Amino acid sequence: MARKTRNMSNTLARQFRVRDGHGFSLAACPTRAAEACGLDKKTGKRLLKERIRRLSQLQAVLYANGTWSVLIVLQALDAGGKDGVIKHVMSGINPQGVSVTSFKQPGPVELSHGYLWREHLAAPAAGRIGIFNRSHYEEVLVTRVHPELLDHECLPPSLRKKPTFWQDRYEDIIHFEQYMARQGTVVLKFFLHLSKEEQRKRFLRRIDHRTKNWKFSPADIHERQYWDAYQNAYEEAIRRTAGPDAPWFVVPADQKWFERLVVIEAIIDALEKLRLKMPASDPAMEAEMEKARRQLEAEAPPAPNHAVH
Repeated sequence: MARKTRNMSNTLARQFRVRDGHGFSLAACPTRAAEACGLDKKTGKRLLKERIRRLSQLQAVLYANGTWSVLIVLQALDAGGKDGVIKHVMSGINPQGVSVTSFKQPGPVELSHGYLWREHLAAPAAGRIGIFNRSHYEEVLVTRVHPELLDHECLPPSLRKKPTFWQDRYEDIIHFEQYMARQGTVVLKFFLHLSKEEQRKRFLRRIDHRTKNWKFSPADIHERQYWDAYQNAYEEAIRRTAGPDAPWFVVPADQKWFERLVVIEAIIDALEKLRLKMPASDPAMEAEMEKARRQLEAEAPPAPNHAVH
């Protein structure tokens, strides 16, 4: 039974991977899928703990090699669970090897640069895992739903009015992600696919439970009225930018434990494909370590004399 569960886990994320966006339909993607995958909450939570340990091992090897890096892009509608994914999936990771960047509404400095500028600055260094909590995709999601936001960007009017404006942005994103991949960054993009009914319930919990009040924002309720527009924008973005160098994972997000399990499986799968090993020390370093060993052993205090008088 354990082996069966492990095999199921190894292929879990691939069920929700989109490597070719041609003909992609968001409406065809489930927001709840644990039962269809043969998993219950108790098993899923146990499996998540096991896989956190595996991810920790892989991250240590990634860090030690210092060549490849991983970029994790998290996108979701409000209450989709991005913060929870970061908290639980990365709970066993060495903090030195992970960076999290939360991309808020751009300020004057960001708006005076191209929209990919701050993503370049936040990209993970070699050997590290970088997480984008929201990302460059906001520029084909929020601005697509609210095009008036483009008024604040320092864009020449002639370029903004081009008929191919949005297509140009999709192409820029594709080129950016291809560039990252060619530099040794594994790009994994996750859309946490939440149902409108589950979002409603989560918003109510934020209102009804005092400990969750801090999560509530009136802006979330305002944006909810654009639900259909956001669904269309996400579908178009995934359709236009899914590719082998930077696949999307459309993760069922109504069950938080299942959502987190799918995300961690996708990361583990990608890291295992790199087939990294701990770097071997060179002969000169081994000689230095042996010299150091002898020196440290020679400094050991003498054993106490327990002779009886």
